[in-house]
Amino acid sequence: MTEEEIIENLRQQNESFKQLEEDHRNLDTQIDEFDKKRYLTNDECIRRKELQKTKLFKKDKIAEMIRDYRRSRN
Repeated sequence: MTEEEIIENLRQQNESFKQLEEDHRNLDTQIDEFDKKRYLTNDECIRRKELQKTKLFKKDKIAEMIRDYRRSRN
């Protein structure tokens, strides 16, 4: 089973996975908004870093769920 097939199965079967993907996309959009600005205030820089860390955490959780799914099928 390819990774894309696993992801599609998880989307269909696992509400937590779907929510993680949606959160990840939303965080990406928020980070992009900061990136459009020419300059960031100190508070904006801190907020952008927080968003990046949260996005990475969610990406790691998504990858973990994919690995777990793959292991459970072998």
